[in-house]
Amino acid sequence: MDVKTVNILLVEDDEIDAEGVRRAFKKHKIANPIYHAQDGVEALEILRGENGKEKIPEPKLLLVDINMPRMNGIELLQEIRKDDKLNKCIAFILTTSKSEEDKYKAYDLNVAGYLIKSNVGHNFIEMIKMLDHYWTVVEFP
Repeated sequence: MDVKTVNILLVEDDEIDAEGVRRAFKKHKIANPIYHAQDGVEALEILRGENGKEKIPEPKLLLVDINMPRMNGIELLQEIRKDDKLNKCIAFILTTSKSEEDKYKAYDLNVAGYLIKSNVGHNFIEMIKMLDHYWTVVEFP
């Protein structure tokens, strides 16, 4: 069985949250490469390989915060869905926003899941296991 390495782009402006995600992956021995962008603008540069940023290899999965400076997570997903080279990216929202409006906007942009950070504390292990299982069983193009 040919298993592709899934590359993860974490789009998160809070360095403490970003480090928490990296530690959780390491703790659970998930060795997938994790790229990090501070906001939507930097994420697009990484996804497109622009402005001196290394382009993230395929296949890729995005973990996107909503509330970020310059370009928030919803704006990022809107740009990705308009881009023929990026519109098939699989994205999960990882945010503190419990706003129903944000949830609807995110799902309208075809996210694979909407995960609340406040719920992640005690469920973080399950979230990491779910993501690891997801890219193990799902076929990526």
